[in-house]
Amino acid sequence: MPYRRPPAVQARLDARRDRVLEAAVGLLSREGYTGCSVAAIAAEAGISTGSVYQAFSGKSELAAALFRTLVAREVEAVATAADRPGTAAGRVAAAAETFAGRALQAPRRAFALLAEPADQAVETERLVFRRAFRDVFAARIAEGVATGELPPQDPDLTAAALVGAIAEALVGPLADGEAAPGDVVPALTTFTLRALGGHDAPDA
Repeated sequence: MPYRRPPAVQARLDARRDRVLEAAVGLLSREGYTGCSVAAIAAEAGISTGSVYQAFSGKSELAAALFRTLVAREVEAVATAADRPGTAAGRVAAAAETFAGRALQAPRRAFALLAEPADQAVETERLVFRRAFRDVFAARIAEGVATGELPPQDPDLTAAALVGAIAEALVGPLADGEAAPGDVVPALTTFTLRALGGHDAPDA
């Protein structure tokens, strides 16, 4: 029979894990992955390095958990935007606007999530979450195709292309840290509508 920790012990470990993760979130938002050493995270959390290793087996597991925590929040925000009332094209555009707008509001953190060289565990998580964003876009594109609002197309392929293109377009502005959302987001929204081939795409 596998060993099970007493509930009080498990609760303490879970609380410590949450504390470590929140400290890592704050540190990554300021310093990126390069500043997220185990020692730095421990200092940010106000605990010993050994306590961090009681919550996570090592930096690789911690980095992956940090990435999942942050990107899950972004996926949720994008999914919420895509659920707003409106046309299918409008919902996809709202998802793109939210994706880009949130990234540009926290450029250091967004650059770390999208492009900063990181542990292989993080690279693996990036692929998983690219698919999660793709699925949000694809669901709305499929609706538009089914109703005739959008021309026939492969929703998954179009969605993957959109997510990849938007992410790539953001890397430069995020790295520079100078682009304002008002300059970039409208252009990406227009690009999204044109890429869908819908009737809502502006002519200019």
